[in-house]
Amino acid sequence: MQSETQDYSEIDQLLIHQQVELLEALTGFETNNRYAISNSFGQRVYFAVEENDCCTRNCCGNLRPFIIKILDNTGREVITFDRPFRCVSCFYPCCLQQLEIQSPPGVPIGYITQNWHPFLPKFTVLNEHHQEVLKIQGPCIVCRCCADVDFDIKSLNEQTTVGKITKQWTGIIKETFTDADNFAIQFPLDLDVKMKAVMLGACFLIDFMFFEHGGSSDSSRTGVWQ
Repeated sequence: MQSETQDYSEIDQLLIHQQVELLEALTGFETNNRYAISNSFGQRVYFAVEENDCCTRNCCGNLRPFIIKILDNTGREVITFDRPFRCVSCFYPCCLQQLEIQSPPGVPIGYITQNWHPFLPKFTVLNEHHQEVLKIQGPCIVCRCCADVDFDIKSLNEQTTVGKITKQWTGIIKETFTDADNFAIQFPLDLDVKMKAVMLGACFLIDFMFFEHGGSSDSSRTGVWQ
């Protein structure tokens, strides 16, 4: 990763706030997701926009493939997240989810791949050479009323927790009537800047897999298969 993400070197926490889309809240018609990304002081450092067509959003729901572009405060695209379409099955996990992270756009710097597990959401974090760097593990039940949901960022042996991705509880009204979620990502200050960008990508993949309500593929939010 080049100078586009050099500010990550001074960041150990990111706050992601999904924007509430009025049309989606009133009609249930799925629109492209948009997110404001802030540092721990509440200063906006990036803005994220999903690029997708109407048919894909509303027919594929939370399983839809997507391109999410990360823009800096000047509107320049600095990071791209690319999720291909993958089917899911509780009985035969032949197509586990994955995400490619690019920075600058078109240059892969890392990947998130889902690991099959009968009960837990588990992922592996890979660098640009497809070498394993970190693990991510979520709880057995990811839908909790009036409580935050933590996905732990772990070392490769899964013995040490080095950070976490937290889906924050936003209140009963917002949780019920919208899928505009808030997340917080915590990671070591000295973590490689490329891996910090990959952690941001992991947050978006987790959001779509477990907390995106809209579309025809919406189903139960317990366990891995979402």
